[in-house]
Amino acid sequence: MAHRSKTGKQTNQKILAVIPCLNEGQFIGDIVTRARKYADEVIVIDDGSTDNTAEVAKKAGAKVIEHEVRQGAGAATRTAFEVAKGYDADVLVTLDGDGQHNPDEIPQVLAPILRGEADLVVGSRFCQTNVKNVPKYRKFGINVITWLYNLGSKVKLSDSQSCFRAHSRRLIEAANITENGFGFSVQVLIQARKKNFVIREIPVSCIYHLQGSSLNPMAHGLGVAWGVIKLRLKNELFVSERRNKDELKG
Repeated sequence: MAHRSKTGKQTNQKILAVIPCLNEGQFIGDIVTRARKYADEVIVIDDGSTDNTAEVAKKAGAKVIEHEVRQGAGAATRTAFEVAKGYDADVLVTLDGDGQHNPDEIPQVLAPILRGEADLVVGSRFCQTNVKNVPKYRKFGINVITWLYNLGSKVKLSDSQSCFRAHSRRLIEAANITENGFGFSVQVLIQARKKNFVIREIPVSCIYHLQGSSLNPMAHGLGVAWGVIKLRLKNELFVSERRNKDELKG
């Protein structure tokens, strides 16, 4: 399937859009329908929903992979990467199924990958100055987590928690998601940075619905922040051990 990029040029790269979700029957049909315009296939990872998410997604034209019980956003995204490997996808696009992300912005998230300019593209809610609808407590939490990720990094991001992303084939192959919760978003960034993959951000819009996440925002934010600290410490320990081994060999 040939796709037209935002510049009008065609690409023969195989594009897979995967939507991890939980109890998003209200929104998932529209998300799938619109995402299908930009991908060879759309797959929904239903993470143990108790509503009609799977049924609605199938009717909209998605292939659905169901987790029997809820495993977490990281586990659902891990399944997305496994699916992408099996489908031999050139590019994996991930986005939320709650209507927060606009599927019609998929082409602009894809563009740097298709041009060979990046391995990971993050759709940032904060690249632009006119963001008004992100609740202050959410933005504060995201800023803290992003600061923890940026600490000591040459390439700074504005939104480490955005799950609206595009991943190149070599990143699909290299990523190893072990975090079952939302810490996976930073885990993938750390792994990409460690392998010197090119990471880019592009601005995307964002809509927060009143029927948003049922997770306690304070507990969720603290949990992710602690996860990031553990990932950073683990990575620093790995780098230190490797440096010591290199010195011994020398």
